[in-house]
This record gives sequence, C-alpha cells and structure tokens, in this order.
Amino acid sequence: MDKKFMQYIVLFLGTFALSTSAIFVKLSEAPSSIIAFYRLSFTFLILLPFLFTNKKNLREIRGLTRKQLLIGGASGVFLSFHYLLWFESLKFTSVASSTVIVTLQPVFAFGASALIFKERFSKGVIFGAFISIVGCVLIGWGDFQISGMALVGDIMAFVAAGVITGYFFIGQILRQEIDVIPYSIVGYGMSSIILFFYSLITRASFFNYSTLTWGCFVGLALISTILGQVIFNWLLKWVSASTVSMSILGESVGTCILAYFILGEKLTLKQFIGILIILTGLFIYFVNNKQKKIK
Repeated sequence: MDKKFMQYIVLFLGTFALSTSAIFVKLSEAPSSIIAFYRLSFTFLILLPFLFTNKKNLREIRGLTRKQLLIGGASGVFLSFHYLLWFESLKFTSVASSTVIVTLQPVFAFGASALIFKERFSKGVIFGAFISIVGCVLIGWGDFQISGMALVGDIMAFVAAGVITGYFFIGQILRQEIDVIPYSIVGYGMSSIILFFYSLITRASFFNYSTLTWGCFVGLALISTILGQVIFNWLLKWVSASTVSMSILGESVGTCILAYFILGEKLTLKQFIGILIILTGLFIYFVNNKQKKIK
C-alpha cells in the first residue's frame, strides 16, 4: 500500500481520536487547569515505560542539548496555555462553536509556514483549505455570539488556536532531530509542571471528583492525546505543521457527531452541510498536497 496513503489514514485516525477532547471536557466536573493537568500528566506517565525500555529513546533524552531542552520546554509552555484557554472557553460557549474556532489553526499555520519554512502552496491546496474553513464556520455560525460571556469563550478559543499552532511548529523542528517519545516526554513533562503550579496558585482541588470525571481524565490521556496528539507528533517528522493543522479541521466533524450522540446536542441541516463542505475541502487539499514520503 502507498506510504502516502497510509500517512493520510493515520492522520484521519488521529483526528477522530482528537475529536473526543471536547466531549470529555464537557462531561468533566473539574476546573480547566485540573482537566489539563491530569490529561498531560497521565499521558506523561503512560509514555514513561516506552522511554525506559527503549535504549535509543534513553540515549536521545540523555543526549539532548541545552537548546533542544529549551525548545522542547517551550513546546510544553505552548501546550499548557492552549489547553487552559480552550478548556476554559468551553465553559462560556458551545462545544460546536469552541471546537470550530480552535480548529481554525490553518489560518495561523499557513502564514507561519510561508514566513518561517518558506513553504509555497499550490492553488488547489489553498482552495481546499479555504473550502474546509468555510465548512467549519458554517457549522458553528449559529453558536457564534457577539455579546456576553459567549464572546469571551470564542475569543479564548481563537487565541488557543494560535497557541497550538506554535506547538506544532516547534514539533516540526525538533522531530527532525529526536524521536517522538523523547520529544513528547519533554513537552508533556513541562506542561504538567506548569499546570500543577497553576492549579496550586488558583487553589483548584486535585481530588474529590466523580468516577465519571476520573474516567474523562483517563480518556483524554489515552484516546485524545496518545491516539491523537502523540500520533501527530510522530507524523511531524514527515509532514508539515500546516498539513497537521489542516487535518485537525476534521476534528469539528467528529466532535459534532459525538456531541449529537453523547451530549444530545442538535445536529442541524446547516451543520450537516458544513460537515460535507469540510470533507470536500479536505479531499481537495490532500489530493493537491505534495507531501514528503515516509523514508
């Protein structure tokens, strides 16, 4: 089977896993900082055995330069702020609206790719990206609020989109030098430390949560992060951050469908049309995208 096709299959599976994030957050009864802390710290602990049982991973993490540690630590800072902003936004606006806005990261990614990595995009790629973004906007249009606290939530989600783009660009740089486990360990470790102290300062409780909430913490780590975000981190060695950001547009599709079945949120005709538009745009994008093949 063609490696490029397999690459896209993995992107699709990672995107679907990531689309569970908003559902788990919405079902949780914990503060945003605690949700983010347990998501990343549990992920960190799950990845540790893969570090200590693999000689290559151990050798790489021991051999990290000061520059690599600083850049990897910076990725953790970006990630922790992304989750704090996004999870907090879900308290003020709907799942559909927040997810749609936070998945607009290609807007940031395309600009940064052109400036930092001197990437050039074909007309087909740009057209596909534009079509997908239109579909995202259509899905969340009825939920976008121009007043009150919902606007605060939408703004927080938009800033979170820019922050996570920075995280993926750092990954694109470091993944050319180190394997996915050492890279993820550094980033998730730093994020966990930041979120731990933030939670302490804000006096958020680390315990006394329902079984459902603890289950959501585990689900966020195992499904949304290990099967979603870590998969993207792995792919960043071969695909650009802009392509990863584009694939994440599909997250809003999965989230809308899951929100319908799990949270009982309505799936309107407009949202259904938006889903079809997003999928059409993604198809156009990936057909015209000339990615490097896996070596």
